Amino acid sequence: MSTHKSPRIAGLIRHLKHDRYDPHYLGYFDCFNRQLHYEAHDVLEELWLETKGPLHNYYKGLIQLAGAFVHLKNGKLDPAARLFRLCRTYLEPYGPETEGLDVRELLDRVDGWIDMLESSGYTCTPYDPTHPPTLDPEI
Repeated sequence: MSTHKSPRIAGLIRHLKHDRYDPHYLGYFDCFNRQLHYEAHDVLEELWLETKGPLHNYYKGLIQLAGAFVHLKNGKLDPAARLFRLCRTYLEPYGPETEGLDVRELLDRVDGWIDMLESSGYTCTPYDPTHPPTLDPEI
């Protein structure tokens, strides 16, 4: 499926090659780890829209994760918490590991981010741009 975003997304993933994983999947992690959360969302969304099989909700959970960080960076802490909860709902069935990603470890981090937001009354963000979270799947 091609969208108006496709040329920009193609530019983000052009350099990514792997025998097993789709460049969009790889691009998600590449963008996320460079703090390009909006782009990570868009890159994986293109693959998610084409996926009807068992990974559909896995990709959706990762998209929600990136969206949560977009909200955190914009100071929208309550919407970020809602997306973290959605992320958790979608990813939980995929533990302990899926597609090289330690889902259980990621869900532990998501729980910590939710706890920080809730315990602060949505006044303290778990996002620190000087020490941003990364996702490092075994790929």
